[in-house]
Amino acid sequence: MKYNRRRVCMIFDVTMLLLVTAFVIYLSVHTAPTHIDVDRGRYPVKGIDISAHNGGIDFGRVKADTVTFVLMKATEGTDFCDANFKSNHAKAREAGLKVGAYHFFRFNSSGIPQANNLLGSVEGRQLDLPLAIDVEKWGNSQVYDVDKVKTELRRMITALHDAGYAVMIYTNKDGYQKFIEDDFPDIPLWICSLSGEPPFRNWHMWQHSHKAHIDGIRGDVDLNTFKGSLDEFSEWLDTATRDIQ
Repeated sequence: MKYNRRRVCMIFDVTMLLLVTAFVIYLSVHTAPTHIDVDRGRYPVKGIDISAHNGGIDFGRVKADTVTFVLMKATEGTDFCDANFKSNHAKAREAGLKVGAYHFFRFNSSGIPQANNLLGSVEGRQLDLPLAIDVEKWGNSQVYDVDKVKTELRRMITALHDAGYAVMIYTNKDGYQKFIEDDFPDIPLWICSLSGEPPFRNWHMWQHSHKAHIDGIRGDVDLNTFKGSLDEFSEWLDTATRDIQ
């Protein structure tokens, strides 16, 4: 009986430890910051990034809500195309927004076919911002080789440059330190930072919210800012991009 009581107590202790650990993990995920405000006097150029996940969007109302630019998902990996990209692109341009496209980079795929997938989607469509490559561990294979990821990312960037497009990289703090910091110093940076202004090198775009509310969009949307004035934003677009005919 004494042995059984000890065994029961041990099982209880282990169970409680697992429950506490699970609760701590839950709190760390669900209490992590998802939105911070920025000083619009300092950073007046506001933008959003979207995908099919955001559903149907009234871009006229979005623009009226002081939004200047929209970055929309175009592709992912070697063969996935966002279902709403074509309609989002047409409607956003019709509303007078500055438009850009992004690609979710897959760690387990080669860079050239990923570039071809993105190029196939944006071909013939007018874009105002550099093509953005989303490089992050979230949503990616957790089994990867850092050097191989960098090599394939470099191949994709080269292919996009060779096709005549400017490129920028989107990532978060962890992705920047792991994949970007020491290897892509000349590529414009679009950085996610939900704890304050990005502490890294000269960034161009800052994603500072996953929980913004913008007129014309049902539910939450990602909110971004450009590092500079509206005039500086226009100058950057003129120097960083080429028109797609």
